Amino acid sequence: MSRLSQIKASEATGVTAELFTAIKKAAGRVPNAYATIGTHSPAALRAALDGDAVLAKGSLDKADVEAIKLAVSEVAGCDYCLAAHTAIGKMVGLSAEETRQVRVGSPTGNARRDALVRFVRHLVTTSGTIHAARLDEVRAAGYSDTQVVETLFAISVINFTNLVNRVNDTDVDFPAVD
Repeated sequence: MSRLSQIKASEATGVTAELFTAIKKAAGRVPNAYATIGTHSPAALRAALDGDAVLAKGSLDKADVEAIKLAVSEVAGCDYCLAAHTAIGKMVGLSAEETRQVRVGSPTGNARRDALVRFVRHLVTTSGTIHAARLDEVRAAGYSDTQVVETLFAISVINFTNLVNRVNDTDVDFPAVD
């Protein structure tokens, strides 16, 4: 059971109700993670949604964004985000096997995306300034500096929801993953 309180979407008022309505229109329901965030901080929920909107308009393809979110969520140990982004990853073209491979850091057969995942995993498992060779590797795979910055932003967006879900122990309302 989740640790933080959460209102039902039908009970929301004001800005929270507006946000929940938009989420329900786009996704068919208000996922538990968003319901928890919106219950306590509509501004934080708006920021999270705006972050995803920025990524959707960026130059990274949707499968790359989901691969980033899966890699980060695996390292963070966020079961909620792993379930959510495995499901979303499948919707944007990642196979079930590719989502598993991304999570564990195994090659997927897509050398470009594999370089991106290695870069992301390195960033989230180390501290300090990275070696230039790490940046050079992701560039050599075909990612532009703009896409590198968008990758960093994607990491920051998923880190927020990972943290919320780890603190809250959010009830997973997506199909569970192994």
